[in-house]
Amino acid sequence: MSKPLEGVYAALTTPFAGDEIAADKLRDNVQKYNRTDLAGYLVLGSTGESVSLTDGESLQLVEAVVAAASPEKKILVGTARESTKGTIDFTNSLTGRGIAAALVRPPSYFMSKMTREALKTHYLAVAEASKLPVLIYNIPQNTGIMLDPQLVIELAAHPNIAGLKESSGSLAFLGEVGLRVPADFHYFLGSGHVIYPGLEMGADGAILAVANAAPELCAEIFKLFRAGKKEEARRLQFELIPLNKMVMESYGISGLKYAQDARGYYGGPVRLPLLPVEEKGRQEIAALL
Repeated sequence: MSKPLEGVYAALTTPFAGDEIAADKLRDNVQKYNRTDLAGYLVLGSTGESVSLTDGESLQLVEAVVAAASPEKKILVGTARESTKGTIDFTNSLTGRGIAAALVRPPSYFMSKMTREALKTHYLAVAEASKLPVLIYNIPQNTGIMLDPQLVIELAAHPNIAGLKESSGSLAFLGEVGLRVPADFHYFLGSGHVIYPGLEMGADGAILAVANAAPELCAEIFKLFRAGKKEEARRLQFELIPLNKMVMESYGISGLKYAQDARGYYGGPVRLPLLPVEEKGRQEIAALL
């Protein structure tokens, strides 16, 4: 069954010129990505260094992507703030801009108090008040919070919770959730390592950092799989794994931005406290590309 948001999305990086955002460079990147088979773009995700941006900068970046994206490309926006009210307010500030859904990670500063009940209350309050469909975001490597699959299943019953981005890379999570959520619930993979096996298990697509540097490859895996050319899709998955491992596990966002530069996109610097990739990393990434 086709779903409205299915496909592969690039979790966009945020271009900087010095320590200022470079919205023009973001527009340029998106115009190049428009020529690929990506389903759309996530703005202000983890890869976009969203926690290092002001609300004003965040809105400028959203506006840049909205202006540059082709009409057929769907736009997702990371809207989480540490308070429920802040999340709702920022999410609803985006209405009327053509945003398809809001991606909401769990609040984590008061991590020890983020009980199952606290998280459930938070997500239900956001879903109830949000004027945009809500995607739950599980990214324990950044938040320190691993969402309970049963909690996701319960939240999926809310009519305004449209799906999940699962970035732990756990296929077991998909196995627990996939068959127990409504038919219109979107399950997005958040790791480039598991696109093919995740699709085999029923995932609806992926939202990927590595798609900034290899958008054609990421989108082609999905396209081939849906066309029934599974052996070709599986081979491309094996090709993607070394790049994904190097830029996302070994060197992180600064390595990914260097890979973007090498591919003809604008990666540029990261914002402190992140540090640039060192020469050894640049050489390894360039050799792999």
